[in-house]
Amino acid sequence: MERKNVWKEYTKKEIKEMEKLNHDYRKFLDRGKTERECVREAVVMAEQAGYQNLQDIRKEGRSLKAGDKIYSVHMKKSIALFQIGKQPMEKGMAILGAHIDSPRMDIKQNPLYEDTELAYLDTHYYGGIKKYQWVTLPLAIHGVIVKNSGEVVEVCMGEEENDPVFCVTDLLIHLAHERMEKKADAVIEGEALDILVGSRPLKGEEKDAVAKNVLSILKEKYDIEEEDFLSAELEVVPAGRARESGFDGSMIMAYGQDDRVCAYTSLLAMLEVENTEYTTCCLLVDKEEIGSVGATGMRSQVFENTVAEVLSCADQYSDLALRRCLANSKMLSSDVSAAFDPTYASAYEKKNAAYFGRGMVFNKFTGSRGKSGSNDANAEFMARIRGILKDAKVAYQTAELGKVDIGGGGTIAYIMALYGMDVIDCGVAVLNMHAPWEITSKADVYETKKGYVVFLEKIFG
Repeated sequence: MERKNVWKEYTKKEIKEMEKLNHDYRKFLDRGKTERECVREAVVMAEQAGYQNLQDIRKEGRSLKAGDKIYSVHMKKSIALFQIGKQPMEKGMAILGAHIDSPRMDIKQNPLYEDTELAYLDTHYYGGIKKYQWVTLPLAIHGVIVKNSGEVVEVCMGEEENDPVFCVTDLLIHLAHERMEKKADAVIEGEALDILVGSRPLKGEEKDAVAKNVLSILKEKYDIEEEDFLSAELEVVPAGRARESGFDGSMIMAYGQDDRVCAYTSLLAMLEVENTEYTTCCLLVDKEEIGSVGATGMRSQVFENTVAEVLSCADQYSDLALRRCLANSKMLSSDVSAAFDPTYASAYEKKNAAYFGRGMVFNKFTGSRGKSGSNDANAEFMARIRGILKDAKVAYQTAELGKVDIGGGGTIAYIMALYGMDVIDCGVAVLNMHAPWEITSKADVYETKKGYVVFLEKIFG
């Protein structure tokens, strides 16, 4: 059962729409390299589309009615958007849920040190990475430093043309014979992923003069002290813009497309739909790459609490109404899938792999090996989705994440399934997943956004 390559079917109008979508998507990637930056961009886009902050609605004591558009931000790292439908919310919502965190390196709380007149910042890698991929790359630092006074200092260094960049050094090939014999996961140890940040000593200083010079620069630029690292969230990411890839410009190469490609298309779909019969929701969350833990991860009760607040503001709240609302909801867990790579064909089962240019990807189940840790969607739910996508002429494909005994992965689907709702994984196929630079097909981005719109509008019939 082979799916068609959609590039062969596109009209000039569709090509124009696709290029516009992907141009805007690249800009979003450039502005949103961290969770906080993604949430900030989402708020700007939502407010431009007429969404209001749920906190403002509560303070004013206003009641929500059908057609109202609201959003709620939690700890500046996750956001939920709702458009109130005509039907009571206890009949369920159409939900798109993606994550906005990506693999990276985080600066430790006591990071600065000097060794033989070179200054470094110590890091702790975040999420599943191949550590050897992060050496010798130009790196940027994004994040916030919160001072004792509570003042929040935003940091973004390494993205502008005149900014300095940073780097994890590597051993030259001439001296690396012994290292080259190690297994790939041991070639670079986690504690070796420290970024080089300076080599110039501060005049008049004898001990740790280079590190002190770095501190003097940070003091001048950001008015911070070394102790302020204790209350900082600084993320080290690849420096540089999202780019078109290939002679034909058919692909996008960028950092963080897992899972911001699904977050962006979900957000666009949410902002596009109007006057839906059932309440629609777009949920962009943090911490998926490390198990959806913490106060901003999907395992927290933030989403449930937010839905309760929305029900209350819509004069529909009861404990039973909340339970019914969540149980009757239908959701696409918007997350990426692995694109078939012929260079590494032995890792895939070709009949059940995702391919560039064949549309959005559905993974009926995730997990690993014997479906361990999986959400396994009901056949009836998949049949309904097939029907609405066919009617809307949206290209889609189905896949698994590699061969049965090799592959495996997870999303937030299994967590949302705990409420008893219908959930299936769906998103964009990605090459180089979890690498510093990932690749997607423009056509798949376009088809996925179209599919998300159809889901929000039609899944309840």
